[in-house]
Amino acid sequence: MKAHRKQRLILIGLMVIGAGLATFFALRSFNDNLMYFFSTTDVVEGKAPKDTLFRLGGLVIKGSLERPNDGMMVRFKLTDFSKEVTVEYTGILPDLFREGQGIVANGRLNPQGVFIAQEVLAKHDENYMPPEVKGSLKNQSQPAKGE
Repeated sequence: MKAHRKQRLILIGLMVIGAGLATFFALRSFNDNLMYFFSTTDVVEGKAPKDTLFRLGGLVIKGSLERPNDGMMVRFKLTDFSKEVTVEYTGILPDLFREGQGIVANGRLNPQGVFIAQEVLAKHDENYMPPEVKGSLKNQSQPAKGE
C-alpha cells in the first residue's frame, strides 16, 4: 500500500513540475512577442527600448516623404505635434499611406536614432485613426494653423 501511495505522490509531483514548466514557457513566449507602442515624443526623450522591436505611431509630416535612390527604400518623418522621428522603410508602402495621415510602424531604432520599420500600417479610411496614435496626439497640443 505504501509503494502505491509513493508512486502516486511522485506522479502528482511530476505533473505539478510539468504544469509549471508549461506555464513558464507560455509566459516567456508571450512576453517575447509583446510589442509596446511609443509616441515620437517618447522616442526622442529616450523612453523607447534600444534593442527590441516596438511600435511607433504618429502623423506623417507633409513634404517629408523622400525616396533617396531608385530602390524600394523610403524615408519620412513622423510627429505627434511635439517631436519628430525619422523613419526608414524598405518595401511597398500600403495603398492608404499618405502624408498628413496617421500610421503605426513596427521596427526598432538604429544607433543614429532613426526608426527602421519592418512593417508600416496605414489607417483604412479618412475617419479612422489607430487608437494608440489618437491617444498620443491628444496628449500633445496641436499647432495653430499657419505654423
